Amino acid sequence: MSTNKFDLPARYQGATKSVWVEYIQLALQYKPLNLGQGFPDYHAPKYALDALAAAANSPDPLANQYTRGFGHPRLVQALGRMYSGLVGRTINPLSEILVTVGAYEALYATIQGHVDQGDEVIIIEPFFDCYEPMVKAAGGVARFIPLVPTVTGRTISSEDWKLDPLELAKLFNEKTKMIIINTPHNPLGKVMSRQELQMVADLCVQWNVLCVSDEVYEHMVYAPFQHVRICTLPGMWDRTITIGSAGKTFSLTGWKIGWAYGPESLMRNLQMVHQNCVYTCATPIQEAIAVGFEKELDQLTSPDCYFNSISTELVTKRDYMARFLEDIGMHPTIPQGGYFMVADWSKLADKVNLSEETDRYSDYRFTKWMTKTVGLQGIPPSAFYSDEHKALGESFVRYCFFKRDDTLERAANILTEWKNKTKTN
Repeated sequence: MSTNKFDLPARYQGATKSVWVEYIQLALQYKPLNLGQGFPDYHAPKYALDALAAAANSPDPLANQYTRGFGHPRLVQALGRMYSGLVGRTINPLSEILVTVGAYEALYATIQGHVDQGDEVIIIEPFFDCYEPMVKAAGGVARFIPLVPTVTGRTISSEDWKLDPLELAKLFNEKTKMIIINTPHNPLGKVMSRQELQMVADLCVQWNVLCVSDEVYEHMVYAPFQHVRICTLPGMWDRTITIGSAGKTFSLTGWKIGWAYGPESLMRNLQMVHQNCVYTCATPIQEAIAVGFEKELDQLTSPDCYFNSISTELVTKRDYMARFLEDIGMHPTIPQGGYFMVADWSKLADKVNLSEETDRYSDYRFTKWMTKTVGLQGIPPSAFYSDEHKALGESFVRYCFFKRDDTLERAANILTEWKNKTKTN
């Protein structure tokens, strides 16, 4: 450990550079077509943008001042109305919902608020890369279990990625404080079935473990699959904190508003962290999101509801990306939900010069070579695994398909031209 008085505190020692920091810089330098980061490249619902303009320009002088610390009153009322209907119980908007600076802070407040020194936290791999460092910073001990494809060597569904029930059960013990699940899943797009969730729920009840359910892609699920909220299973409401995101719900990632909901007995811990961290979130943005929810709640069962139409819009983009990745020789995993696709690129290994890159893991070398040489950027999935399991992600690349049709067409053309060029060389 460093003896530098102003070095990182011990709780952050050993942390590695974020893949996002590295790959955003790579994109700025080489200017590839960027399918790496998870955001749409076209406008979100106009009513949301108009609502933000109206909130910022409100004649009410308080409209741009501090609002309630745990969530703007109008927004938590809307969230309470929506989730009460979705989970089949009345949620108290003032004590059972916390509005945060994105789902990122909701995860931070949950982990910091509930994990103590030596507590064990089960993380399913691949995982959103902030889970592990947040657990470590809280003094917790991360325990990992990978989703493993049960079929290889061809195009498969995210449904084919499975947890080993016996290995999962072995991870639970008296020290286990928490398990983090992510459904629909990033980066695989797996939508956990009721049976899979019941397996997790049974273990949580047996060992008295808190479940943190990251459900930010809850409205992006492709037929015939359905999103099941684990907090609705028997015995799980009292031991589940569920995470949501306005950035994903309304395709407004730059607004950085998220939330957590759960029983008051669990939410108190999050409130304590939040009030001593950021305290409150941007008032006009919360107001605009509230307006958006109020509009959609009035048409929640209609195909015109944004929460419903977005899946119809995205499934066409998903299928198009799967086709052009297959055409160049990759084997994609067809996602059940979300807007990412992982693809096995190993059949293309003889067409790339990975020796030009010095990274330890081959998916980093592949994605960097593709960024610099071919002009298309993806994300290396080994970034979403623990050190002991990074090899499981090395044969894959992650792409985002929530892009304009012409952007996806450009990506297809870039890869097709590269394929044709390699044939003639």
